[in-house]
Amino acid sequence: MKTSEFDYQLDPARIAQTPVEPRDMSRLMVVNRADGTIAHRRFRDIGDYLSPGDLLVFNDTRVIAARLFARKRLPDGNGARPSRLGGRVELLLLRQRANGDWHALVRGKRVRQGTHLTVLLPDQQQEAGIQATVVEVGERGERVVTFDPPLSASDLDQVGTVPLPPYIHTPLDDPERYQTVYARRLGSAAAPTAGLHFTPQLLLTLREKGIAFGYVTLHIGLDTFRPVVTERIQDHPMHTEYAVLDAHTAHQINQTKLAGHRVVAVGTTVVRVLETAAQRAACGEDEACAWQTVTAFQGDTDLFITPGYTFRAVDRLVTNFHLPRSTLLMLVSAFAGLDLTRRAYQTAIQFQDHSDMPTYRFYSFGDAMLIL
Repeated sequence: MKTSEFDYQLDPARIAQTPVEPRDMSRLMVVNRADGTIAHRRFRDIGDYLSPGDLLVFNDTRVIAARLFARKRLPDGNGARPSRLGGRVELLLLRQRANGDWHALVRGKRVRQGTHLTVLLPDQQQEAGIQATVVEVGERGERVVTFDPPLSASDLDQVGTVPLPPYIHTPLDDPERYQTVYARRLGSAAAPTAGLHFTPQLLLTLREKGIAFGYVTLHIGLDTFRPVVTERIQDHPMHTEYAVLDAHTAHQINQTKLAGHRVVAVGTTVVRVLETAAQRAACGEDEACAWQTVTAFQGDTDLFITPGYTFRAVDRLVTNFHLPRSTLLMLVSAFAGLDLTRRAYQTAIQFQDHSDMPTYRFYSFGDAMLIL
């Protein structure tokens, strides 16, 4: 398929710059795959489409303070060790290697291999007492950076800020609004935005109705930030992201499916974890494991879900409205069907009413879709 098949035009004014308060008052478009109908609700109504015994699966990753500012360290005129401060550099840390180095996106002029950096505090006026060196150079701004002293994800709160997507230009008063209420495992460069609509009270209401909750982890990285630029989608190199499905949640999923209830993925990241786990559960001729839908795993996934994919684990999907030409939109199109997805997006773009939220809002702080 061609990447252009996943393109659409959107007025920039429709890109949500701030989150809705409270979280669950965002719009919810309900898309029914069985009959093609589209309904318009509020997110707090999502329980109307869930039944006792259904399992909501959440991504419990937490966004790290991955945005760092630095200055180049330049050698003095005698060619001595770098000492003078030069041009400004911005780093977005994506993923930490086992040796402590970080994969990062870097913005700055001539940031080559061997470039030395001095990390600044978030005010960009004072030095943080941390030095960095670019040890590898990749494509399109990618770098591998080593820090002295080493930086862990938990250290970043002292020197970095939580990154917002580049299409959000309004400063966020409360950084916790770019975290889900159940976020707990540090590691993402972006939030799993489908989960931003849940409030503690809504979760309690759903639990009282008999809806079960399960948790997986996928630390979101590079492919969230970049559109697909290849002409054919199959030529897109999907980057790996670290994922965890533990034995408890795997058991919940398998038992839910055996009982005839539905597994509802909250976000495309959860879909990728569960479908990776479903592929790993395939057991060929071994009937002893034929009842398993998923198997527990921990490790990298580069699963790229596009139209034509056969879903084994996920029955329903909660998701936001995604950027054109993105791997996320391709996944949604695989789940709902390309034609129905196009119609849903055009409905959202053209929708008008006379309430306090007359239109649909797009992207990370925007509205949600429930695909039945």
